[in-house]
Amino acid sequence: MNADELKQRYVAGERDFSIADLSGVKLIKAYLPGINLWAANLSGANLAKAKLWGANFEGANLSRANLTGANLSGANLSQANLRGAKLNNVKLYGANFSGAFYDESTLFARGFDPRSQNMRLI
Repeated sequence: MNADELKQRYVAGERDFSIADLSGVKLIKAYLPGINLWAANLSGANLAKAKLWGANFEGANLSRANLTGANLSGANLSQANLRGAKLNNVKLYGANFSGAFYDESTLFARGFDPRSQNMRLI
């Protein structure tokens, strides 16, 4: 699925994109609050400055994804793969990172402590 198809379906009212293959998709500044991306493949995706509050990324592959400046307030990122992801300058109020994976190359927002969020270093 490409970015245009996802946005069109979202605007038409669809919210469930579970297990979708969105690797490398460019959704810069996309408005997708409440979207369900459970177990979706978003590896290498560019979600910079996207509005994703309340989104479900549980078990999603966000490895090497760019989330710089995105709004992830209230999002569920439990069990997500965040290895190599860019999460700098991200709004994370109320986000759930329990059990999410990260590595030494993952970039977090200033002051964010992944261990206090029950994340796992791989």
